[in-house]
Amino acid sequence: MPGPKGDRPENPRARKLADRIKEIVAQLLDTRIKDPRLGFVTVTDVRVTGDLQNASVFYTVFGTDEERAGTAAALESAKGMIRSEVGKQTGVRLTPTIEFFLDSMPENAAHLDAALLEARRRDAELAALREGKGFAGDEDPYRKPSEDDEPEA
Repeated sequence: MPGPKGDRPENPRARKLADRIKEIVAQLLDTRIKDPRLGFVTVTDVRVTGDLQNASVFYTVFGTDEERAGTAAALESAKGMIRSEVGKQTGVRLTPTIEFFLDSMPENAAHLDAALLEARRRDAELAALREGKGFAGDEDPYRKPSEDDEPEA
């Protein structure tokens, strides 16, 4: 859950717990969870509420939409084991509930890259149209005092 500034919570305990949960989940996905539906997963971020009761785990999956759906199902079925292991390894009094969210960051980055590429293409197109063209009037349309004009005293 975003903090007041829109990114990580300001609570240092929540931030520390989120970092630890991220490490634990990444390790479990790499070593202990052997679900064949689990694709190439990367844990991108974990956010813990200020009361340390809920943890949102953001992840990306390299692959097709079908592989993303399979990974989501595999994570959902392993949620209990992951939460149990998080409780054991963190030692907090109440283990936070864990929710998994597919991180849309890569898709957003691809969209921004495409928009930047289109802007560069349009800039090059305008530069080509501008080449060899002159100004409609004088190059400097502003009036300047001439040498004949005497300043009035």
